[in-house]
Amino acid sequence: MEWWSLSVLLLALALALGLRPWRMLAHGPLLTALLAVLLVLPWLWALPRLHAMPLQLPWSGACLVALVLGWPLAMPVFCMVAALSGLIAPAPWYALVDAAAWLGVVPATLSVLLGAALRRWLGTHPFVYILGRAFLGTVACVFAAGALAQWSGHRLAFVGGDVSLIGHWLMAWADGFVTGMAAAIFVAFKPQWLATWSDRLYLADK
Repeated sequence: MEWWSLSVLLLALALALGLRPWRMLAHGPLLTALLAVLLVLPWLWALPRLHAMPLQLPWSGACLVALVLGWPLAMPVFCMVAALSGLIAPAPWYALVDAAAWLGVVPATLSVLLGAALRRWLGTHPFVYILGRAFLGTVACVFAAGALAQWSGHRLAFVGGDVSLIGHWLMAWADGFVTGMAAAIFVAFKPQWLATWSDRLYLADK
């Protein structure tokens, strides 16, 4: 199954690099956000390999990264995060590819598609961005990515299929709460840290 994950990862990387995402780093605050992601997220992805709990629930954080960095820049960043997590807690190469694909690329891509749909159907309102895209959208996308990973054969270790889905559902809500809270804080105090936020778009005539 690792070849399916590798195909997803390579396709996303090819599309993202074709958009030349490094140009976004000319925007100074995004470089700070990128460094913060590379400092924190590898530890969260490595955490299930650092302990021996019966239910090893992986943390994604991908939807928040996509909101902060934008989809094109987030794709190579997920590869770097997976590689760094392998340095923190060694794992086979295919496990790191799986993490980059199913914890990073897939939920982030789903969140971008959902965000575009929400803007089209519900308009550009801060409430839609924070509650719809950052909070509930993250819950839906992280759970959908976990369900797709399980359907493709990537189940949580030591548990059955139903329990694995419940684990993905619970972690999706945790991810949603953190992403929604962080997005609300950034919109209020650090909007320049959100590549997907625009005052002109979301605050005009509100």
